[in-house]
Amino acid sequence: MEPADSSGSREGLRSRSFHVISRSDARILVLGTLPGERSLACGEYYAHPQNRFWMIVGEVLGFDPLGPYETRVKQLFDHRIALWDVCAAAERPGSLDASIRSASVMPNDFSAFFAGHPGIVRVCFNGQHAAKLFQRLVRETLPTDVRSEWVTLPSTSPANASVSLEEKRRAWSQALLS
Repeated sequence: MEPADSSGSREGLRSRSFHVISRSDARILVLGTLPGERSLACGEYYAHPQNRFWMIVGEVLGFDPLGPYETRVKQLFDHRIALWDVCAAAERPGSLDASIRSASVMPNDFSAFFAGHPGIVRVCFNGQHAAKLFQRLVRETLPTDVRSEWVTLPSTSPANASVSLEEKRRAWSQALLS
C-alpha cells in the first residue's frame, strides 16, 4: 500500500495518508486520523504490533487477524467495509494523534468519496481525535445528501489504555455488525 502521494517526503515531519481501501458497494467507512510511523514504514494500515485494530476487527468479523495483510484487506472488502483516514496529510512528530499539528491538516476528499460510495450508511471513527478532526474540517463541506450515521469508537491505539480490550471489542462489534 503506497501513501496517497508517494512523492512526498518526511521533510518537516509531514505524513501522508494511504489511498482508501474500498469497494464501490461499501456500507461502512472506518476512519482513523493518519498512519503512524510504523504503518508508513510498512505501507499498511495499523501496522504497529500493539495497535489492536486488526485483532479486534478480525475477531468481530471472523478472520485471522495475523494473516497476510492482503488477506485482511480482502476480508474488509468482503464485509463491505472501507478503511481510510481523515487526514490526507499533516505534520506530526511521532505517531500520537495528539501530536498532529492542527493547522497543518489537509483532509481527504470526502465529497468525492461519498459520491462514489452512495451505500455508506455508517462512518466509524477510530477514536475521538479522528471524530473531532472530521467534525471540524469535513462535516460542513459534505453535500446535504450524505446521510450516514456517525459513530465514535474507542481508539484501537495502544495509547488508549483507559478502555479495556473487552470494551473496545464490544463497541466495535456493535458498530460493524449491526
